[in-house]
Amino acid sequence: MNNSSAAPAIIDLRSDTVTKPSPEMRRAMFEAEVGDDVYAEDPTINRLEARAAEIFGREAALFVPSGTMGNQIAIKLHTTHGQEVICEERTHVFNSEMAMMAHFSGVVPRTLWAEDGIITWEQVKSKLRPKSYHSARTGLLCVENTHNFAGGSATPLEVFDEVCERTHELGLPVHLDGARIFNASAALGIPVDTLTAKADTVMFCLSKGLGAPVGSMLVGSAKLIDRGRIYRKALGGGMRQAGILAAAGLIALEKGPQRLANDHANAKFLAEGLSRIPGFKIDPAKVHTNIVICDITTTGMNSGEMSCLLAGQQVLANGVGPDQIRFVTHIDVTREQCAQALEIVASVIGEQAAH
Repeated sequence: MNNSSAAPAIIDLRSDTVTKPSPEMRRAMFEAEVGDDVYAEDPTINRLEARAAEIFGREAALFVPSGTMGNQIAIKLHTTHGQEVICEERTHVFNSEMAMMAHFSGVVPRTLWAEDGIITWEQVKSKLRPKSYHSARTGLLCVENTHNFAGGSATPLEVFDEVCERTHELGLPVHLDGARIFNASAALGIPVDTLTAKADTVMFCLSKGLGAPVGSMLVGSAKLIDRGRIYRKALGGGMRQAGILAAAGLIALEKGPQRLANDHANAKFLAEGLSRIPGFKIDPAKVHTNIVICDITTTGMNSGEMSCLLAGQQVLANGVGPDQIRFVTHIDVTREQCAQALEIVASVIGEQAAH
């Protein structure tokens, strides 16, 4: 059969959410033992939750459809209406969760800006509200690790531990949005239980770098997770016979972390190549995980225009603002495809310059 006229394969660098389940996952989903999870009778979900709790050194875990739901359950658990949540201004909970902290929990964000998205205690301290009859009280600190819109930066253990310890001294809880915490673990060389130990709750995603098709986990104390089941149901997260999803999640949890270093190496390769293309501003030394964000101000294009041109050449990437474009490596993108993507980006920039 002659394949010379076949369309070139799409190189999808929009996000690590676009991965497809492996054949092993599909088999496990087909064969999964299931039950009604709202009655806590799905054995596959129960195994996944027990294993997640074990890996993170926690008492309990809760399987949820998405990272957004996991984060919002955690915010509800830790706050009361009328409080503030301190978070970095580019965090997912502030920018990409439909203002649900206000809608569901009745709280508002109090944001700060941190270099590379890595929050320090001094920055948190400057945003804490004293007791007053004029302003909302601080109810929660939310930290993101790795930090998506800050280029996949990983918060060092000593920085995170200090922030948690000092915040706890004031009687305030800490939630960790660890959607990509296994990426941080791989980059820092620190197990996730150690890396997240000081947080009161941790959310992590199975459906990003770990490769599962659906699902995230919320881990914490047994008391918190038991209450979390109430809020999961309130948000529509009673998924019944969802062991078919948890089966893939178990494989992702056990096998996904072992290959994240390859994604990180591919992202570094992309960053180094992009840094040599005229108009792309990126410091490869700051790329430690699987996210590459480039400033394209001097290309003469905005991110929407560039995304469209690249898509026409079968390379998919997302804008994260008018002057920035993001490339994310994952299990379904090879080193060879990264090299092809670099050639296409350079060609598109060259053609635009010529015009």
